[in-house]
Amino acid sequence: MPVPETMNAVCLTGHGGLDRLVYREDMPVPRPAAGEVLIRVRASAVNNTDVNTRTGWYSKAVRGDTNSAAVTGYDGAADADGAWSGALSFPRIQGADCCGDIVAVGRGVDPARVGERVLVRPMYHPAANSDPNALVTFGSERDGAFAQFTTIESEHAIRVNSALSDLELASFPCAFSTAEGMIQRAGVGAERVLITGASGGVGSAAIQLAKRRGAHVTAVTSPGKADNLRALGADTILARDEALPADAFDVVLDLVGGPGWPQLLDALALRGRYVTSGAIAGPIVELDLRTLYLKDQTLIGSTRQDPRVFTDLVRYIESGEIRPVMFRSFDLAEIHAAQEAFVSKRHIGKIGIQIP
Repeated sequence: MPVPETMNAVCLTGHGGLDRLVYREDMPVPRPAAGEVLIRVRASAVNNTDVNTRTGWYSKAVRGDTNSAAVTGYDGAADADGAWSGALSFPRIQGADCCGDIVAVGRGVDPARVGERVLVRPMYHPAANSDPNALVTFGSERDGAFAQFTTIESEHAIRVNSALSDLELASFPCAFSTAEGMIQRAGVGAERVLITGASGGVGSAAIQLAKRRGAHVTAVTSPGKADNLRALGADTILARDEALPADAFDVVLDLVGGPGWPQLLDALALRGRYVTSGAIAGPIVELDLRTLYLKDQTLIGSTRQDPRVFTDLVRYIESGEIRPVMFRSFDLAEIHAAQEAFVSKRHIGKIGIQIP
């Protein structure tokens, strides 16, 4: 297809409220550098990291939950650490989820890749960086999929063979890779697993991914969402305000944190593993070290992912082992409404973004 000179995109102009997201119809179409591909984006989706980056919630000056200022932004959030990796350069095109078609390639990339339907690996180590700890998140450290076109290193555009729609496929990358990363880090098997925040994108993904490993899954959610989570495979449902049973779980996959955090370790069995990749109820928690060391527990933070996490995920998609959980979708120009719907937390699964 002919590649135009300009495109429609949503630009993040700085940390703050929804007014920092500006829809434009005159953004230059990026050109693929050596080793890169150009993707015509077909669909994306909203994730917590998009909202958290916009509001500056990652700044250590912010100590509250992710939702209380999700529309207006957080007073006191510092630009120096407003994104998960530190300072961002603006404007930035967000969008960690990407399903699209390769329409052009840079020098050194096989031209036969043009026409491939792909998903973009949302987190990876940049090959040109000698620092083994360097990490790039698509839509954060580099421009993402809230645009008609985007570029990525060829190796991170993973071909996908699936009958699912573009919107359905775009619901997978960020949430499911986050959940699979947590599960692989914890070595989850046929064990008793507790999942907090189970109705969100990552939580609902974790239910499916833990079940495919043979786990008995207990999901924490609101009563109105219980039937939906059972349909995804949850064996037991606990209400958010319900007391957790003591010593009942081998693994806790926690996306919530906040004031109720201490009871999660009480609920972990001897030698249990606690894994976190989010703190929607707040990042500051109280830890009784006696619980940790007397029960020989392990605490695991999960952000960086082995490359196999995403290739495994694509394999699960192609084999039909996991399914998308779509709540609704918005057009790209409706990004404000999409994020407002997202932060209302009335949904189950993902809110998609249709790219024109």
